[in-house]
Amino acid sequence: MTEEYTLPFVPAGDGDIPRLDELRLRKELAATGPDPTATERQHARGKLTARERLALLLDPDSFTELEPLRRHRATGFGLEHSRPYTDGVVAGWGTVDGRIVFVYAHDFRIFGGALGEAHAEKIHKVMDLAISAGAPLVSLNDGAGARIQEGVAALAGYGGIFRRNTAASGVIPQISVMLGPCAGGAAYSPALTDFVLMVRGTAQMFITGPDVVTAVTGETVTRDGLGGADVHAERSGVAHFVHDDEAGCLADVRYLLSFLPQNNRELPPVVPTDDPVERRCPALAELVPETGTTPYDVRAVIAEIADDGAYLEIQERWAANVVIALARMDGHTVGFVANQPQCLAGTLDIAASEKAARFVQMCDAMNIPLITLLDVPGFLPGVGQEHGGIIRHGAKLLYAYCNATVPRISIVLRKAYGGAYIVLDSRSVGADLALAWPTNEIAVMGAQGAANVVFRKQIAAAADPAAARAELVARYARELMHPYYAAERGLVDDVIDPADTRAVLIRSLIMLRAKHAEPPVRKHGNPPQ
Repeated sequence: MTEEYTLPFVPAGDGDIPRLDELRLRKELAATGPDPTATERQHARGKLTARERLALLLDPDSFTELEPLRRHRATGFGLEHSRPYTDGVVAGWGTVDGRIVFVYAHDFRIFGGALGEAHAEKIHKVMDLAISAGAPLVSLNDGAGARIQEGVAALAGYGGIFRRNTAASGVIPQISVMLGPCAGGAAYSPALTDFVLMVRGTAQMFITGPDVVTAVTGETVTRDGLGGADVHAERSGVAHFVHDDEAGCLADVRYLLSFLPQNNRELPPVVPTDDPVERRCPALAELVPETGTTPYDVRAVIAEIADDGAYLEIQERWAANVVIALARMDGHTVGFVANQPQCLAGTLDIAASEKAARFVQMCDAMNIPLITLLDVPGFLPGVGQEHGGIIRHGAKLLYAYCNATVPRISIVLRKAYGGAYIVLDSRSVGADLALAWPTNEIAVMGAQGAANVVFRKQIAAAADPAAARAELVARYARELMHPYYAAERGLVDDVIDPADTRAVLIRSLIMLRAKHAEPPVRKHGNPPQ
């Protein structure tokens, strides 16, 4: 590697020509990187090089590189014999669909992409610029962690990255793309960002590797089994998106950016659409069965009302009992939060509460209006849920909604019972508009459970308890759970025809577009953890 970075002899000439030739040579060395065998090894692993990845992510010929001639200053443990340009990270800015995006990409061919002092300072520089310029930051992660030969200086470099991740949170979109290993403290930077994308088979994230796990616990596990893409997509919830190849992953990053604003002071970009604002949606009546216990796929509802049926679902495989997605209505980005009756009957549990809460916070920070589709029988009951802290985790979602100042509209499709109804952006926690379909049932609990509590003595004393229970259940439903009960008390703004859902939502969003809400003066809140 050292020989590949030895500057060739440049003959003397007139004026500054030798200096310009030397500069060109140095930049060529920085761009070509290490010897060709390192590139071959990278490709053999099924991975692209850092610059190949940037070429897929950014618009053609838009990349401007920062500090391509940077080299480390370490002089011990063999590093003095190898001082490659870039120091293992390519950083700078370019455009995606014509909009500025800041990027850095680990170059695994140089020191395995390990982070040293100079490497970290380049990342700090591009992060500071992203915050100052008010533009998204995308990191392409493929590194072996801290550079051991540089000791604590490498660890301090990670601290600077984490501090800047936190400073940028809620200010600019931050997207982490996992294209290789990410172990130890390095994994905390992606965890602090808004979105994490992983490529199956090549990307892994974990705090302690398989060898340490085996030594400490006796458990045997592979790298993918411990922290692969599928594990983080289904079990931990760390990964928002998973892809089979790098090209598809980077294409999805471009698509994701199209929904997001440049920063928290701007609105998301508007995409022209031919989908009529007043388009009726008669199919909704068939998509959602009237019987409250019959399952259906709520994603079909989102597709029916969104522009051109298009939406981007986030964390699709984790906590599937709630669906979160970005879509467009009349060309404007919106965020959907919806109960999914196909999974756990659409109940809220610990994982679903955390998933939805983080999404609500992201939408609020990035000026994305929220639409909540309710069909929820309540929180998932069980000892495991209670002992796992469903109270604390459910409160995260409640806090996120109460704290959100973007336009918020909720629609009860069928049932909305108990605390889950309140938490999911009810009128009482600050929804700007609360709507319902004629199939709605809004109550403390279902009629069966309510009648068993309210009329317990009458049922027990009846000559035919079963008949008495049926009659009292029907009475409770008829008097306290009819579709207009909440509307009569001002807790629902209107009961609408399902076919008019798209038109009503878009008209409401247009009305709320200039909404201004002044949050209370405080250093910051103290959300439940």
